[in-house]
Amino acid sequence: MSRDRLDRLSATATRSETPNGPGRLVWHEWGAGKPLVLLHGGAGSWRHWARNIEPLSRNRRVLAPDLPGLGESDLPPPGTDLPGIAATVAAGIATQLCGARYDLIGFSFGSVIAGHIAARHAAGLDSLTLLGAGALGLARRPVPLVSVRDRQGEDRIAAHRENLARLMIADPACIDDEALAIQAWNSDHARYRSRNVVNPNSLRDALEAVHLPLAVIYGEHDAIVIPHMADRIAFFRARGTEPLVIPGAGHWVAFEAADAVNAALIG
Repeated sequence: MSRDRLDRLSATATRSETPNGPGRLVWHEWGAGKPLVLLHGGAGSWRHWARNIEPLSRNRRVLAPDLPGLGESDLPPPGTDLPGIAATVAAGIATQLCGARYDLIGFSFGSVIAGHIAARHAAGLDSLTLLGAGALGLARRPVPLVSVRDRQGEDRIAAHRENLARLMIADPACIDDEALAIQAWNSDHARYRSRNVVNPNSLRDALEAVHLPLAVIYGEHDAIVIPHMADRIAFFRARGTEPLVIPGAGHWVAFEAADAVNAALIG
């Protein structure tokens, strides 16, 4: 069943490329209507949005790039910093949309990139939505992960399951075949580490220059937030935004609580 959805999304997507230094930034898109750009998380791909694309694309043109060095996209040129990555993605958006107005949604690492786009390349951008946002200069506890590099077969699958439980998904029952397939594909294709360019204040600094409608979503049990959710709520309230905290969900809230996230994004 889960493979059916991923195969269907791959088969129905329009695939295109924009420049990424001398390489390429790979895009997938679905649907028609006002554009909605989705930026995935670290060590991810457009597949982070697997449970959101079809509901959102019923009334929107949904575009999802694989960020540089992740998924099918090439590595950024050596020495590219966070503003440089944001500029590459922003240029890709401009090429794809040809001046059309759009809304931007980022998850985790994608939320940091989205914040920098909103701060530095806001032409045509109507709103910014952040899911599982970090890099706010606030306290967080470390989340150590299991190495999968030298594991094979069932041992590798078990390591992916453990990493999903530690970082991404709060309810073990939600770590299904689809979650494991996405995690495995993303891990196998990830060649870039977001920590190379993200510091603890990367998103906080960008948000100082953002003057757009802002929405924020967290899972109640987000591993990069607990036990400091109150700090995040206070941070965004001070900036005029009331975060939506979805009960029971973890960091990958758009997957684990897809119905609630889709309702919030569509509404």
